[in-house]
Amino acid sequence: MLSREDFVFTIGYDGPLAVVDGRAKRQYGSLSTGQLAEKGLFRAAYSSAIWSEDRSELETVVALYNKASGSSLTADSNLERLFGVFPHKAERCIVL
Repeated sequence: MLSREDFVFTIGYDGPLAVVDGRAKRQYGSLSTGQLAEKGLFRAAYSSAIWSEDRSELETVVALYNKASGSSLTADSNLERLFGVFPHKAERCIVL
């Protein structure tokens, strides 16, 4: 199973392998979900919220996204399509 940091910074998949942005992982991997969203890293923040399975983290990401974009999304919106994050059960990763 992937670590939180690997999942958060996954940029795609090559078959069963997750492809991870190593530079972003090194630079931002220690940040919390809220800190990622505050920095404008909404895709990573959304991935972190999905990983944690904590609805309050998801609501934080949505609130900060709405503030930044002028949107009126909710935590129940189709956020998978917006951020391009679809949970995948990769066991290993390739770090670029």
